[in-house]
Amino acid sequence: MRLRPAILAGTMACALLTGVRARAEGATVTIDNFAFTPAEITVSPGTTVTWLNRDDIPHTVTDAAEPRAFKSPPLDTNDSFRHAFTTPGTYHYFCSLHPHMQGTVVVR
Repeated sequence: MRLRPAILAGTMACALLTGVRARAEGATVTIDNFAFTPAEITVSPGTTVTWLNRDDIPHTVTDAAEPRAFKSPPLDTNDSFRHAFTTPGTYHYFCSLHPHMQGTVVVR
């Protein structure tokens, strides 16, 4: 009978560790009020960044470099776009519908 609490505690600890690892592999940028928040994010190589549009009009996530490494379609409210950053560097992006909206992903 005393073994059950120990097994339960071990299972919960594994679940918590797995959850922490999953969060470390991803990052989220929110699009709202004509802004990317945070405007700059630093991640490790291999991280997938998700952009989530919380604004009430469409926006895009467009790599500023040529050729473009990533470009989302127009994202309506609650739509999301994901891109995995595998190579260290600084990646500037903008909304092609509203070019004053700009952000940066730093991979190191």
